[in-house]
Amino acid sequence: MFVGTEAAAIFALPHLAGFPEAGVPPVEARRPVAGPAVIGSSTFAPRGLAGPLPDAPARLTHDGITVGWWVPAGTTWTGPVANAQAMNVEGVLLRGVHDLISALEQLLRDDLLKLLGDSDAVPKGSVVLGDPAWIALREASIEPGVVFDTRKGPIVLESGVEVQSGVRLEGPLWVGANTRLVGGVIRNSAIGPWCVVHGEVSTTAFLGYANKSHHGYLGHSVLGRWVNLGAGTTTSNLKSTYGSVRLHVAGTKLETGHQFLGSLFGDHAKTAIGMMFDAGSVIGAGASVFDGVRAPKFIAPFTWGGSSAERMTLEGFLATVERVLPRRNVHVTDATRSYLRRAFDWLTRSP
Repeated sequence: MFVGTEAAAIFALPHLAGFPEAGVPPVEARRPVAGPAVIGSSTFAPRGLAGPLPDAPARLTHDGITVGWWVPAGTTWTGPVANAQAMNVEGVLLRGVHDLISALEQLLRDDLLKLLGDSDAVPKGSVVLGDPAWIALREASIEPGVVFDTRKGPIVLESGVEVQSGVRLEGPLWVGANTRLVGGVIRNSAIGPWCVVHGEVSTTAFLGYANKSHHGYLGHSVLGRWVNLGAGTTTSNLKSTYGSVRLHVAGTKLETGHQFLGSLFGDHAKTAIGMMFDAGSVIGAGASVFDGVRAPKFIAPFTWGGSSAERMTLEGFLATVERVLPRRNVHVTDATRSYLRRAFDWLTRSP
């Protein structure tokens, strides 16, 4: 994003190598990179494009923290470059998944303004509050009675999005391809692709392929891929003291600095009907939460139930994946199975 182009490679720790995600390069271990290239950190969300880049290697910084490297033509990057020229870039530092909420609040509106332009006409029977020029519809299907409110930001619906009658959309809002919005009030969020969303949703990021098909409040939260929230699942996003929300992760307390923060759901996490989550809850990847009504604030990856230490088996988890992914026309490949086995082993290993 620093230079207005798509990523050509994604580097990560070895246990994440081969992580499959449609439309992006496969994850690989770090390797030398020949210029011209920009290496950007996943712990930083840039605001707009970087300024003119120098002819020499440069260290990209924000508030004095290194967030990337510029690799000019004719050079090769193999890691941090000593004495490289520092170049400040604008954006939001991400101290953890919870700071994706900060990125939504600070960057989504301006990012969506850049996506406006060619649009299908707003269908008759829709209600528009605010500037209709701030609506971009890209072959979306809109039933009569949908409300578009652009008074706080643009609304962009990508190809194949379906919006059922009675849904209220409040910008800034981006909805990815083939997502279905089936009811409720949805505001200030980034959703999709291939999600189903219902109920009251505010300031939330859906990474894609997630289901929230029923009533229940979801606010200031992050949903990984293939998350499924049972009917009536509700998140709190504000403490009764109105103080800063604290995370409790595997026995460690983390101060977020956020007054509003809901729940952080890892990939493939699932909840039963009627589950309630306190502000700052963390639900690990692959967890299936159904034990009781009010869930613990921290649920370890691949937990089976919620209040006990019982874990899913690898075979049980993979069997669920084999049933779920084809429902979104995603084929479960041997590479996917291999990655999921390694992720399961990594996340369930003893400390």
